[in-house]
Amino acid sequence: MHELAITQGILEISIREAEKAGAKKVTDINLVIGKLAMAVDDSVQFYWDMIAEGTIAQGAILHFTRIPTEMRCHDCTHTFEPDDRTFSCPVCGSSHVRVTKGDELRVESIEVE
Repeated sequence: MHELAITQGILEISIREAEKAGAKKVTDINLVIGKLAMAVDDSVQFYWDMIAEGTIAQGAILHFTRIPTEMRCHDCTHTFEPDDRTFSCPVCGSSHVRVTKGDELRVESIEVE
């Protein structure tokens, strides 16, 4: 259900930026979504089709770029992509890690007419 809130944010950003540029229509929106953002593309698209109706963004095509998760171990400084079962460092086994990529969720660019 959080995809609705995400999609509303995308719509607000898109309309605001398009209006700043004096655009009449938003045609494409390029999104960057990290694996940890837990946003489902199909759900975002479903909500988009509903909430963009009647706005200058109606009919805009959403383009999704997915970013894999990357973590860095604070203990041994190893950078790694975790598996789906654990976030522990595969080199030293430490769980003292931080996310360096993969939690992104942003509007990368907007194409307008």
